[in-house]
Amino acid sequence: MKIAFHGAARAVTGSKHLITLNNETQILLDCGLFQGMGDITEGLNESFGFDPAKVTYMILSHAHIDHCGLLPKLVSEGFNGPIYCTPATRDLARILLLDSAKIQMQDAEYANRKIKRVEDQEMPLYTDKDVNKTLSLFKTVSYDQDFEIDPNITLRFTDAGHIVGSAAVHLKITEDGKVTHITFSGDVGRYGDLLLKSPQTFPQADYIIMESTYGDSLHVDLEPIENMLLQIIKNTCEVKKGKVIIPAFSVGRTQELLYALNGLELKNQLPDVCYYVDSPLSLEATQVLKDHPEVYNNGVKEVFKVDQDIFDFKGLKFIESVEESKALNSDDRPCVIISSSGMAEGGRVRHHIRNSITDRKNTILMVGYATANSLAGRLIAGQKRVWLFGQEYDVQAEVRSIKSMSAHGDYEDLLQFLSVQEPSKVKQLFLVHGEYEVQQKFAQRIINNGFKNVNIPEYHQEFQL
Repeated sequence: MKIAFHGAARAVTGSKHLITLNNETQILLDCGLFQGMGDITEGLNESFGFDPAKVTYMILSHAHIDHCGLLPKLVSEGFNGPIYCTPATRDLARILLLDSAKIQMQDAEYANRKIKRVEDQEMPLYTDKDVNKTLSLFKTVSYDQDFEIDPNITLRFTDAGHIVGSAAVHLKITEDGKVTHITFSGDVGRYGDLLLKSPQTFPQADYIIMESTYGDSLHVDLEPIENMLLQIIKNTCEVKKGKVIIPAFSVGRTQELLYALNGLELKNQLPDVCYYVDSPLSLEATQVLKDHPEVYNNGVKEVFKVDQDIFDFKGLKFIESVEESKALNSDDRPCVIISSSGMAEGGRVRHHIRNSITDRKNTILMVGYATANSLAGRLIAGQKRVWLFGQEYDVQAEVRSIKSMSAHGDYEDLLQFLSVQEPSKVKQLFLVHGEYEVQQKFAQRIINNGFKNVNIPEYHQEFQL
């Protein structure tokens, strides 16, 4: 048996990990799109580094695009096996993949307007037809169920607490009379998340593939999220008469923000301004979360006793049309605009940032993970001039960040996730989904906790198990 790492290797996106058994059975863990990696991103998404037609089974940990976003391309290039995931992941992946296909097709159409020769025109990575074919291959497996993929492979999902439907993947593989247990963490959420249950414990593994996004960070904020939001909104909207622009992923962070703002209303503390969610995708994602109450923690269940819609409050409006979105930029009234994408690398939020970034009365508030070279990452780092739509802008707006709203666990959360394991029984632990410097620091923390063989795979690197 061997494993190769074809994405999220010394990087935070493009998750793809391929297990190959001695009988040539291939199990692909995730199939994510590379995002926010500058000029090399497009090239990384063009080639898998393996033959999709030879993959036997595909297992999806969760529906974020950097974990599922290349599935339609995998299918269009020959994969035709089952795609296993949780029911909520299937529901979420459907809307995210259709949205991704729409973006791919629109980008290709825009680029081709200036290209006359057919042979020179750009092609989208995939189309909505590819997505629909992909969705037909999905098969759902509920949490805590031992599911036999074939006589030699058993799959079990446990709740990873990252987003709705997210799972850690546990495989029991029998090969040549020997049983091997492999765990892939997927993305690990927070212990004590606002909305979701904490990550579940899991059985002893022989090999662990572990995410490490925040392997050198602690999400420590001095105040609760509600208090921080209240302070920022009051200072910006009531004192400075400005706008709060919040780049937020349509899945996870947007719903957490709505829940926190709803909590302020329940306490009669919500500032009396307009709150806009400018992302049609966020509306659909919020509905998916409403459709899967099994993921909520006990705190949320208590709120349900006094409020049947935990994502709705006075002054909230979902913006769907482009015309409505543009109108927000010409409206000078104080307001809060929540819009995707979370890294501010695409979507409507870039227009809102361009419209507000040069005015000191406004605040740009970051609430999730951002790669260093993304627009959100550069703003967090304190850059005073940034490029938007081919033009350079002075950063005059206040830039704030709420670290504890990240969907990813910090290093204490990650170590707690691993604490259920007997380190001496783990033959190898592979760190993925993290920046290399961060991974090196986290590897040392893991070693200090008793784990011996900790590897940080390179892109396309293969290991014998």
